[in-house]
Amino acid sequence: MTRQLHLNAFLMTTGHHEASWRLPESDPYAHVDLAHYVRLARTAERGTFDSLFLADGPHLWGSVAQRPAGALEPLTLLTALATATEHIGLIATASTSYNSPYNLARKFASLDIISGGRAGWNIVTTAGAEAARNFGIDEEPAHAERYARAAEFLDVALKLWDSWEDDAIVADKAAGVWGDDAKIHPPRHRGTYFSVEGALNVPRSPQGYPLLVQAGSSEDGKAFAARYAEAVFTAQQTVEEARAFYADLKARTGGGGRGPAHHKMHPRHEPHQPQPDAQ
Repeated sequence: MTRQLHLNAFLMTTGHHEASWRLPESDPYAHVDLAHYVRLARTAERGTFDSLFLADGPHLWGSVAQRPAGALEPLTLLTALATATEHIGLIATASTSYNSPYNLARKFASLDIISGGRAGWNIVTTAGAEAARNFGIDEEPAHAERYARAAEFLDVALKLWDSWEDDAIVADKAAGVWGDDAKIHPPRHRGTYFSVEGALNVPRSPQGYPLLVQAGSSEDGKAFAARYAEAVFTAQQTVEEARAFYADLKARTGGGGRGPAHHKMHPRHEPHQPQPDAQ
């Protein structure tokens, strides 16, 4: 039986090791150099990687004394990389804790349109008081509350991406009809965390919505992944733990009405530096 291997390039600023910027051939400023990321993206694309991935977090990732402790905003960077590549998937980390569904749904729809259908969203809930305090919150919300908010956030985002039917744009020059209002469906959502009235202000993207990726390994994280994720990043430390995680998540997915083959799992190497948005 032939099996297909899916490869994802995890691009981490100047490198995954905290001292990578000190190598003679390394550029200490590479983490803010677009040309650096373009070279990496094109290399991964030539190597037939399926996707590249950018981690992120809305706070400084620790001390700047020994290594870069931040990065360019990933959706902005991936939009630039979309114009420098042709095929590779472009996955950005974005938080449901410190964004609004309308703005983030619009940004991912825009990236999907600009890239020709290559956008992916690594959905995180953002743990840690450091990030909370950057948004005027004294302490991070409880773990279960973060995931409840994330579930409603994604439900709203899906409604927004579906607020345009595929053929809502008519573009009939002779009749003077650009679009069909009957094929626009405002969410009119009223929920626990969000109230969103109108339809998205960009048309339906090539994929309809981005590839949905999730990386949490907690009980709440696995339940969320089973319900929504199409790809899962996991960093198990032994083969036995990896097999147990795989079996658990596949069983949860099947029990939730989705087929166990609905999503792919990707082992994730843990870099020797703080990980933003660890679940």
